[in-house]
Amino acid sequence: MDADFKAQLDQERTKVEDAFDFLGCKVGRGTYGHVYKAKKKDGSDTRDYALKQIEGAGLSTSACREISLLRELKHINVITLQRVFLSHADRRVYLLFDFAEHDLWHIIKFHRSAKQNKKTVACARGMVKSLLYQILAGIHYLHSNWILHRDLKPANILVMGDGVERGRVKIADMGFARLFNSPLKPMADLDPVVVTFWYRAPELLLGARHYTKAIDIWAIGCIFAELLTYEPIFHCKQEDIKTSTPYHHDQLDRIFSVMSFPADKEWEDMKRMPEYIRLSKEFKKSNYANCSLNKYMEKHNIRSDSRAFQLLTRLLTVDPTKRLTALDAMNDLYFKEDPRPTDDVFDSVSIPYPKREFITDDDNSDAAGGAHVSKTEPAVVVKTEASSVLLTQQQQQQPSHVTHSQQQPNVHIKQQPQQHNNVVQQTHAQQIKLMQQHSSGQPPEKKFRVSGNYTAGDPPNYEYPRNPNQPQQQQQQQQQIYPRF
Repeated sequence: MDADFKAQLDQERTKVEDAFDFLGCKVGRGTYGHVYKAKKKDGSDTRDYALKQIEGAGLSTSACREISLLRELKHINVITLQRVFLSHADRRVYLLFDFAEHDLWHIIKFHRSAKQNKKTVACARGMVKSLLYQILAGIHYLHSNWILHRDLKPANILVMGDGVERGRVKIADMGFARLFNSPLKPMADLDPVVVTFWYRAPELLLGARHYTKAIDIWAIGCIFAELLTYEPIFHCKQEDIKTSTPYHHDQLDRIFSVMSFPADKEWEDMKRMPEYIRLSKEFKKSNYANCSLNKYMEKHNIRSDSRAFQLLTRLLTVDPTKRLTALDAMNDLYFKEDPRPTDDVFDSVSIPYPKREFITDDDNSDAAGGAHVSKTEPAVVVKTEASSVLLTQQQQQQPSHVTHSQQQPNVHIKQQPQQHNNVVQQTHAQQIKLMQQHSSGQPPEKKFRVSGNYTAGDPPNYEYPRNPNQPQQQQQQQQQIYPRF
């Protein structure tokens, strides 16, 4: 390209610094880079935007993957990429998204802190149900388009604040996402370590070479359990968090301590896992004879005969070929009993959760999982959180009068077109067979691609009835630190 012409293009290209005010408005930081709360300088709209500055210079593989996928994906429960900015001066890449005021990491942290402080701030069943349903809807859309997210965790589940999409769940961070219908190599060869430890499925920990959408379902089960108990269900030590091998002794020990060691009939293919020999040498089945998910959840007052527990057990099935699909989970009876899920997870009541605080460059609490600290008034966070907790306690103590006619109807899920069922209802066993065909050089039976006009993977049309009498939730800073990774 001619140097003069390139210089002219650089001058004509809109610079992110000229289009948005965001300096000093950092709200997030991680290995991916930094996130800023931004506003348009020209005043053409008053919306808040999230500006994600990618770490390092130029386009990384992760950034390219995220950009290419988000440009094609359009769904109400998947974050929308508005624009990409490339600065030729310092080769920085910026991704522009709609700004989400909340995320599940902060919401769960608030309830965990309130629980530790012996304050009555329960997360309403209706909110938990709405959050889970919308997460499943977004993941069903991704899976229907042959995309694995591969990094589902509370910090990557955003919730919109006041505005047009109030209370809407947005699945974010597609940096680890991959198409899984026709890999040139087994996915374990391309990415041996995926998914944050605490949300990593047992087949990944045992070195599975061909993994499927079941790994996302396991992560959703972990998130669901965390919403019910306010504790990461499979938390373990993180000393070797940077390990390049999939096997992780402490994480497997934690899973078995909660779920018990899998019986042969529960997971027949476990003996075929690459790391099974190592597993059999390091673990004794008898050490976990008295462990069960039932006992663990009962400690957190979740009854084994509840619909929530029954759905959780199906999401956390150790055998990936028997694990639920997202669509199966959305049709579970849990979502058809009162209270019903709603499109606004806050159910139209006021949102007393504190807004995101700006963080400074010398604030390292984000890396350790702590709270964001305000640049100007560090005490504002504590004051706001305390008032939120008090308000929640007062509102939850108020009686709620609901007549029979006010109860919500069942969640309505319109049936998928018949010709699309082979895509969205494909079992994990069929997917594993398909992966093996690809690795052996055999052509797949069907091929699908992601396209802006692609409709075969569209999720079912679902409606969220509203319940004006449903209680609300608040947020408070935690005292015990849990990392955001």
